[in-house]
Amino acid sequence: MPTISAAIITYNEEKNIRRCLESLQGVADEIVVVDSGSTDSTAALCSAYGVRLLVHPFEGHIQQKNYALNQCTGDWILSLDADEALSPELRASVLRVKNHLTSPAYQFNRLTNYCGHWVRYCGWYPDRKVRLVQRGKARWTGVNPHDRLEALDGSAPLFLHGDLLHYSYYTREDHLRQIEYFSGIASRELFAMGQRISMPVILLKVAAQFIKSFILKAGFLDGYTGWTISRLSAFATWRKYTMLLELYGQRD
Repeated sequence: MPTISAAIITYNEEKNIRRCLESLQGVADEIVVVDSGSTDSTAALCSAYGVRLLVHPFEGHIQQKNYALNQCTGDWILSLDADEALSPELRASVLRVKNHLTSPAYQFNRLTNYCGHWVRYCGWYPDRKVRLVQRGKARWTGVNPHDRLEALDGSAPLFLHGDLLHYSYYTREDHLRQIEYFSGIASRELFAMGQRISMPVILLKVAAQFIKSFILKAGFLDGYTGWTISRLSAFATWRKYTMLLELYGQRD
C-alpha cells in the first residue's frame, strides 16, 4: 500500500501548527517538520502529535522546503505550510486516490482567510497549488520568497477537489510585517540577478497591481477586505522595487 509523508517547515508557528497537524491525522503515514530554531512552543506542540521534528538552519524558503522533501520516506509527499490545513473535502479526495496515485504531481485550490474573511476574489481564489508529489519526482523551484513545487519531468499536475485552507493574516499589522519581510527577500534576489528598475516603472507597476487586484480580479466583491488587500498588494509592489533601488544606491 502506498504511503504518504507530510512535509512542513516551521519557525515560531505555535498559532498555526496544531490546526495543520490535526488536518493531517489519518491522511499522512509520516509527518516531518523541519524547524529553523523556533523560540515559542512549536516544538512542544509537534512532539504532542508524534511528528519527526528536525532542526535545520534556514537558508531560504526554497532550500528549506527541498531539505524537508529529502527527509521524507513515504512514496508520496504532501507539502504544506504551517498556516495551511486540509479541508474535509480535500482530505476525502486525498484518501480516495491514495491507493491509485498515477501522476508525479497533484494540485488543488487554496482558499485564503484574511483577518477572518474568506477571500474569493482579488486573484486569490482559486489559487491552485501543487502540493502532493511522488517522492524523488518533484522539487521546489522559483525565486525566493515565491516558491513553487514542480514535477521534474515537466508533466502537468492532475487536479484534486477540495480546498487547502490558508490562514494568512490575523491582523492588518501581520500583513504589513510580512510585506516588509518578503519585500526584503525579493529585492535581494532581484539585485543578485542584476535586474534594474526606475521610479516611473515602479509607479506604473504599483498602479497596475491595484487595478489588477481590485478591478480586473473583482476585489471589490470582497468588500472592505478586497479594498485592503488591493491597496496592500500595491504597497508590496512599491516596497519590493524601492528596496531594490536602495540596494543599487548603497552599492553605487
